[in-house]
Amino acid sequence: MPCEVLLTEGAERDLEALYDYLLEFDSRKSADHVLDRLLTVVESLAEQPERGVHPRELLNLGIREYRQVFFKPYRVIYRVMDERVIIYLIADGRRDMQTLLATRLLADPGRS
Repeated sequence: MPCEVLLTEGAERDLEALYDYLLEFDSRKSADHVLDRLLTVVESLAEQPERGVHPRELLNLGIREYRQVFFKPYRVIYRVMDERVIIYLIADGRRDMQTLLATRLLADPGRS
């Protein structure tokens, strides 16, 4: 049975910001393509949630509860909880991921 895939408010904001950025600095076609591909990656987690690898930045801290999948250069960071996949972060992997992960996942007690 497929898992339910949920995006946190932070992940939704990530998608909106990424789309807006590509719309402004590239083209609508590119923005639509990237959004469609990222949503396909996200939706595919319903069937195979355990397929993602653990982010190395978190492994270095001994944290193994999060996984990631890619639509390069973008990274989708998520956690599997029971029959749900919770997407916490969607970001360009060329960013300072150590700081971004620490800010988004570790500094927020609710981790949303």
